[in-house]
Amino acid sequence: MLKQLRTVAAVALLTVTTYAVAVETGATHPDTYVVRKGDTLWDIAARFLKKPWLWPEIWQANPQVKNPHLIYPGDVLSLAYLDRVQGTIQPGRRDEAPINAIPLAEVEPFLKNLTVMDSFKELPYVVGLEDSRMRGSAGQQVYVRGLQNGQPGQRYAVLRPTVRYGQPRPSDDLDERGNTTPFTGDLWKSYVASSDRHELLGYELAQVAVGTLSRVGGGEHEASTLLLQDSGREVRAGDRLVPVQANPYDLQFVPHAPRTTVADGYLRVLAVADTFTSGGPRDVIAISGGARDGIDNGTVFSVWRSGRHVNDRVAGMATSRADDALKPGAGRVSLPAEYAAHAMVFRTFDKVSYALVMEGTKPARVGYELRHPDAQ
Repeated sequence: MLKQLRTVAAVALLTVTTYAVAVETGATHPDTYVVRKGDTLWDIAARFLKKPWLWPEIWQANPQVKNPHLIYPGDVLSLAYLDRVQGTIQPGRRDEAPINAIPLAEVEPFLKNLTVMDSFKELPYVVGLEDSRMRGSAGQQVYVRGLQNGQPGQRYAVLRPTVRYGQPRPSDDLDERGNTTPFTGDLWKSYVASSDRHELLGYELAQVAVGTLSRVGGGEHEASTLLLQDSGREVRAGDRLVPVQANPYDLQFVPHAPRTTVADGYLRVLAVADTFTSGGPRDVIAISGGARDGIDNGTVFSVWRSGRHVNDRVAGMATSRADDALKPGAGRVSLPAEYAAHAMVFRTFDKVSYALVMEGTKPARVGYELRHPDAQ
């Protein structure tokens, strides 16, 4: 699952009377802050605010910050908000790239190499390889079915279906045909099942190579030829093809609270990158919500372990051997939910999104619930 793969801020941190901004500040702060190389929006906001996701409200109270995505190392930010004084930005050098909301190096593979689709079996696919090889790499040819309407010279990304996301079971691995592999995915005992969602959320596909169409087949049953030019991984039969997009993802993400209300228990952690069931700060998670739920880049959630239901053995009222149940019942006592971490969304699809765990007190696990960042 999820195969391998702070610009702030102009946190001038001012409270202007024309804006009703409820901001909790840190205990101490300097009068100014010089933006440094390696800073992120989240780090700067977290340094001076208890709730970094409130930074957009503060930015609105600071009209001198024209573009939150173009703050550079060397810029001097005023922190004179306690005196309600209009701050000013002193520009730094412009020979370095502007700072970003989060460390791009840690999310770039998920921006470039992963996509989520509602379906994929209608896409063109690799049926064979040059010299009857089992695998293909850069400089070799592969043969594709379903590209009879393509144009020679057109570039295609070669994608491999890897995971099926859904609820209540969060994920299943896929074989070379794109079918679910029995007995794979996350163990049932390792996550909290969603109580009322039963739906397919999408298929994750990982980019393994890029190639150029060199010959178009004459009909439905004649293969076209694709010359592989960039292969991060070897290509195999069953891999799918989509045209290369010029701007496939957005790098603009500023931390903010969810724009819409989501019912408790609706959003869950589906997967954790490069681990089995749990992850910590700077790990990427997949969540069971996307654009249709009002989630966009920069949305911040808090991650919670749902409250469990345990048998009261002291009172002698236990009626079941299940001592850690998902639902209440006779003889059980309901325990409160437990906060684990905060995570920020950086790429959104229709029903699935990827988020970066920013900070927390315990690991974020598969099946944990996502709530408003201010949830108590």
